[in-house]
Amino acid sequence: MATPASLEYAEDFVPEDEILQEARRRGIEVGATPVLPGCGAALCFLATVAGARSVVEVGTGCGVSGLWLLRGMRPDGTLTSVDVEPEHQRMARQTFAEAGYSGSRIRLIGGRALDVLPRLADGGYDMVFCDAAKQEYLDYLDESVRLLRPGGIVAFANALWRDQVADPTRRDPDTVAVRELGRMVREDERLRPLMLPLGDGLLVAVKLPA
Repeated sequence: MATPASLEYAEDFVPEDEILQEARRRGIEVGATPVLPGCGAALCFLATVAGARSVVEVGTGCGVSGLWLLRGMRPDGTLTSVDVEPEHQRMARQTFAEAGYSGSRIRLIGGRALDVLPRLADGGYDMVFCDAAKQEYLDYLDESVRLLRPGGIVAFANALWRDQVADPTRRDPDTVAVRELGRMVREDERLRPLMLPLGDGLLVAVKLPA
């Protein structure tokens, strides 16, 4: 079993550049805590493996996870990112521009995810990444499975939720919601799941062919 030192080594194995570090600093300042570097590197890797051209992100934050995703996507790919906070999206746009991404590569949509996602096309996406309201995660799962093509990937941040998900005595609403998400993904015959102990936990699943 990996030691804490090994997990820390894995977390920082792919380091962030100055653009990501600055985006992280801005995010923390405004309370939009971004995914940790190991989780970001995993997202980049998954987008590359999927050959992702169309990706949906639920929870733009200040652009850290979005930039990791863009760097893993195909050069002609488009990131659609949804967030309720206009100021966060403004900062994310700044991050993307600093990294050389703009125009048709980025589609930022303001609003609640559960209002926006139903308007997106069935089977039209290669990957969906969710990092927003934990008590809406089960609803995001339903929408994600609909949005993904066969072979597409869905990923959820904070899948270990502050080390509380593995403790059955923890019964606060966010912990219960994330724990239930894990159970639903694990038991869904349409999905092939994997739990990665990076960051605060990254739950990943591939949509199987019908």
